[in-house]
Amino acid sequence: MDFWRELAIGFCLMLVLEGIIPFLYPQRWRSMVAQLAQIDDQILRWIGLGSMLAGTALLYFIH
Repeated sequence: MDFWRELAIGFCLMLVLEGIIPFLYPQRWRSMVAQLAQIDDQILRWIGLGSMLAGTALLYFIH
């Protein structure tokens, strides 16, 4: 049960962090999203994979 609690906490923190930029800089966020819409799907997949691997590596080193 502790795993699910920590997962929920992590999800909540992710939502807080994801909301900071649109809250502080809505125009910049909107233009960034428009630019992301122009990027090829394959490149976005590689960016997502890199992000997941970096997050996994950081979690490994923290624990």
